[in-house]
Amino acid sequence: MPDGFSDEERERVREALLEAGREQFARYGREKTTIAELTDAAGIADGTFYRFYDSKLALYADVLDREGERLAPELLAPLEVHDDPEPAIAAFLRTVMDEIETNPLIERLLVDTDEMQRLREFHGVEGVAAEREQSLGYLLPYVEAWYEAGRVRGPDPETVANAVRAVTFLTLHRADLGEELYHDTRNLVIDAVARGLVRDATESDGPTGREE
Repeated sequence: MPDGFSDEERERVREALLEAGREQFARYGREKTTIAELTDAAGIADGTFYRFYDSKLALYADVLDREGERLAPELLAPLEVHDDPEPAIAAFLRTVMDEIETNPLIERLLVDTDEMQRLREFHGVEGVAAEREQSLGYLLPYVEAWYEAGRVRGPDPETVANAVRAVTFLTLHRADLGEELYHDTRNLVIDAVARGLVRDATESDGPTGREE
């Protein structure tokens, strides 16, 4: 732990750096944000930064982790509101994709493939796997409940959850599709996937939700 700080001061400085990082990285990106800008916003000396973080990338990783924790309840809210999996999946996807499209911190990360690669290298193979498992873990309990009730189709709950999650990657192709087509395309895909994953009430209700 950094020397010369009380636990309270250490927590205050770390919180200030996280807040400064969130604001600066969202506005300018990690590469263009300087240590001086971060430390000025946090009210500490430049050298003090390295007593808390080894690099801007380490702070960036923490900022993104914090952002994910902050957003999780909001993104999962549609799954709590809807009992029917079809509107639940559609509303969940719209909420997630709206956030990606309007949150500059997340949008910058997804658009900048080099930055994404640096983060993966920073976390390492095990870290990336843990991040993916955590991300999928938010959605998986809902899918497992639907699957056991025979309300969604697919070989297993994890594959169904991955299929839902994969739709969000459409945001990466926003520029390719063009603004005029993107939102209509996005909504069509969301509705089609949500409808396609849900089993019709007239289908045979197998115990695992698999196709008969």
